[in-house]
Amino acid sequence: MTIPSAEDDRTLVRRFQAGEDDAFVELMRRHEGRVYNLAYRMLGGPEEARDAAQDAFLACYRNLGRFRGESSFTTWLHRVAVNACYDVLRRRHPTASLDEELTEPAPAPDHADRAVLAADIQRGLLKIPAEFRAVLILFEVQDLSIEDVATALGIPAGTVKSRLHRGRVALGRALGAGGGSAVASTEPPFEQRPTRTPDPAAGEPAAPAGPSKGPNP
Repeated sequence: MTIPSAEDDRTLVRRFQAGEDDAFVELMRRHEGRVYNLAYRMLGGPEEARDAAQDAFLACYRNLGRFRGESSFTTWLHRVAVNACYDVLRRRHPTASLDEELTEPAPAPDHADRAVLAADIQRGLLKIPAEFRAVLILFEVQDLSIEDVATALGIPAGTVKSRLHRGRVALGRALGAGGGSAVASTEPPFEQRPTRTPDPAAGEPAAPAGPSKGPNP
């Protein structure tokens, strides 16, 4: 059965929860590029990105029946994907070469494509702490709002803002930008929106806490 493309994510989620597996196939088709792009920028290599994306959709399939829609499906899926990336980072051999991982071209640009697609920016992202990297990618590349990044990562909006600032400073240093001032001076204004504390009873996966202790979705 073909699912009309006009159906929104929420409708597709309800159909899947009612037992229609083809609705999940449509959700995966709709979001696989976004999930892969996030994983590629978090991990830096196409193989690991594919593995993380596959793990994310498997976790999504297993947990979607408990999703109650208190955040958007996209925000919830970003949480699952970041958790999958943290799992890969925990398994990664510590002596892996980033230069070797970046020998293949970056993924196809998505609608939120910005300067971070450049190879030097990608290398810089991989040199900063993963918790900063996740916030930068979700906000700058995936175009999530401050509120949605906070919900996706299970942290307060103020922490998102702090990590954005510190991540930009760290990225500037990794790129040899002469410290944090050059990065901070180009920061766009933050969105001042209230944030919501995620409800674990909603069936959402546990919030990622970082590569060293982030729980699995």
